[in-house]
Amino acid sequence: ARDKDLNSDERNLLSIAYKNSVTSRRTAMRTILAYESKEKKKESSSFLPYIQEYHKKVEDELVKMCNNVINVIDSHLLKKAEDAEAKVFYLKMKGDYNRYIAEYVQGELKQRVSDNALSAYKEATEVAKSISSINAISLGLALNFSVFYYEVMNDHNTACEIAKNTLDNANKELPQNVDEDDEQYRDALSIINLLKENIEMWKSEAEDN
Repeated sequence: ARDKDLNSDERNLLSIAYKNSVTSRRTAMRTILAYESKEKKKESSSFLPYIQEYHKKVEDELVKMCNNVINVIDSHLLKKAEDAEAKVFYLKMKGDYNRYIAEYVQGELKQRVSDNALSAYKEATEVAKSISSINAISLGLALNFSVFYYEVMNDHNTACEIAKNTLDNANKELPQNVDEDDEQYRDALSIINLLKENIEMWKSEAEDN
């Protein structure tokens, strides 16, 4: 194992590799849950036991994968993080992988991983105060933290508040003439657009309800 922290390109590659391995399980879980709820509506279903068995198998795999990532962050990456940006990156990741578990499990485990996600996101938000509000890492953190409040905590007001405050702060810092070739600004703008889309979507969901 190396002594130094990863550089930002290495961090991004690591993050993409982990995300790809977990995405297939998250997609499978969504499909299984849709089938399961369809079968549960029937008076009797010979398929339901098989679906539930498969559900358990994929859920266990998802939890195991996410826990592996969280353990690597805790035991190696966070300890070697040298600057605020790296710390925010890893703490955000820790929040994300606890959130991925929280989205699909129930009971005591859901409570525990939700608490872990909340404290990782909160700590990341504190550290992020020392980096620019249009840094893609701090924008990505706010995006995911707001989604966590909306989808896992079911706290729609806080979700909207985080997204709106983030946009307000970013708008103050965004230069008037953005260089289209500047990758940093491109990344920032794409996350700003996602925050805007979420706020619009959440507003219309609130109106529908």
